[in-house]
Amino acid sequence: MKKNYQKNLNFSKKATEKIKKIINNEKNKNLKLRVYIVGGGCSGFQYQFIFEEKINENDILINQLNFSIVIDPISLQYLYGGTIDYIENLEGSKFIVFNPNAKNTCGCGASFSI
Repeated sequence: MKKNYQKNLNFSKKATEKIKKIINNEKNKNLKLRVYIVGGGCSGFQYQFIFEEKINENDILINQLNFSIVIDPISLQYLYGGTIDYIENLEGSKFIVFNPNAKNTCGCGASFSI
């Protein structure tokens, strides 16, 4: 497991606060936010987020303030230099990614193409 990739993936203040709040509400300090990319969506790739304890052998662990992010190396290459934010609006609430590598994104920001 590789460590210290903080400069490759950024987190807004809102995202950081929400991640810490979810982990605290679950009362499980072993939870980590897994960020990954899957094929699909209206633009080709989709961002996915899940809280879990599991860390795979090749995963990259990014330690933030009082929590950790887990990401596989393939997903990190698509997210390199991006920022994860958290928004709440009339459509609901969700984590979103501002991705400098994306050539096109869908209207809701959930999918992208390279």
